[in-house]
Amino acid sequence: MRPAGTAQPAGAAHPAPRPGLRERKKRRTRDALLRAALELFTARGYERTTVDDIAEAADVSQRTFFRYFASKEEAAFFVSRLAEARFVDAVRARPPGEPPLEALRQSLAESWASIGEAIEQLVPLELHMRFYQVIETTPALLAAHLRRATELEEEIARVIAEREGLDVDADPRPRVVVAVFGAVMRVTERIWSARGEATLGALRDLTAAYLDQVEPALTGNWRRDRPPSA
Repeated sequence: MRPAGTAQPAGAAHPAPRPGLRERKKRRTRDALLRAALELFTARGYERTTVDDIAEAADVSQRTFFRYFASKEEAAFFVSRLAEARFVDAVRARPPGEPPLEALRQSLAESWASIGEAIEQLVPLELHMRFYQVIETTPALLAAHLRRATELEEEIARVIAEREGLDVDADPRPRVVVAVFGAVMRVTERIWSARGEATLGALRDLTAAYLDQVEPALTGNWRRDRPPSA
């Protein structure tokens, strides 16, 4: 941290400008809609909640809702998409010498460290985690969640293949390792949800414990130019 009163170093990045009043109002409206949606989904149920209900709870019109979200499903998964995007960015940023599974695991650990704060900027973290448990008992939400998980796995497999210098369509390993990683995430989600421990820490610890059991089977030297681990 630069001490107060000292000069900004030459070439240093300047802080991002604060959003204008109009942009801040738009964000407040979006966040109010998100919070209203998640509160209604967890209290009343996803299927029993309409767009009109969400708009009324946020004290806006239905038309305003559709300015921010194409559907109530989009509102339901907006925060989760934020977490997914952060994870993909973290995978892309991992050092090129890391084995694929280790890159995935370290990216996840990095995401755990920052995602709670990012979520809190939109909705209370506890509310998001409670809604996440609703997914398991709501067929429409679960179907959407699994569909997106499949799309996310393909996106990450292509990132891993690019890091390793592989053709994702010719070499099955990127998709296989990502599928196994995704399966661990899916299993831990189900167990965590069934236990009723609606905390990010409980999900993080359970995921780490399960990854500990599969990591030895999948770690290895994929690249010929990478020396074996010490």
